[in-house]
Amino acid sequence: MNRRDSLKAIGLGTITTGLLLGGCKPGDKTTTETADTKAGAVPGRQPYEVERENKLKADKYFDEHEMATITVLADIIIPKDAHSGSASDAKVPEFIEFIVKDIPSHKLPMRGGLKWLDMQCLNRYGNTFIKCNNTQKTEILDQIAYPYKAKAEMQQGVAFFNRMRDLTASGFWSSEMGTKDIGYAGNAPNKWTGVPADVLKQYGMENVKI
Repeated sequence: MNRRDSLKAIGLGTITTGLLLGGCKPGDKTTTETADTKAGAVPGRQPYEVERENKLKADKYFDEHEMATITVLADIIIPKDAHSGSASDAKVPEFIEFIVKDIPSHKLPMRGGLKWLDMQCLNRYGNTFIKCNNTQKTEILDQIAYPYKAKAEMQQGVAFFNRMRDLTASGFWSSEMGTKDIGYAGNAPNKWTGVPADVLKQYGMENVKI
């Protein structure tokens, strides 16, 4: 799959952040401490948000085999090329690990899909997905990567691969590497070059220095 073609087919989610407001205590003339200045605080984040995020990062959901499978799949979906690194180079597997804990509705479909993929490979090739050779990996993924061509009995795999592809794309193109990959420059101030000449002429001010 061409990595830039896959971007066109996938809508990326938006990321929102909370606003942090602080002020003085009534009657307290000696301190103007806000949440930003407290120990361990993160600018722009409420303490409970930071606490929740740290807890999610500390917890583990996927085991080593599952993470290895996610890494292989992510790098198949977005491989390294001459333009930029692969999905795993952009820490996409870690992103997916975090997202499934942040949005628990991903947990069962992702774990179930990984097990489904391994069972298919064991039945066909006698190995789990990550132990299959490249030809075998391509063969099984070709049967679930194209929803309109997939057979009815492969629909569970189709649903899993759709989710895996969406998470991989979201993780990659929201990363620093991904934003550089598509040339996103962010907001930039305009350069003031003065009042346009035609506007100055319209008001008879073409010879006036501003």
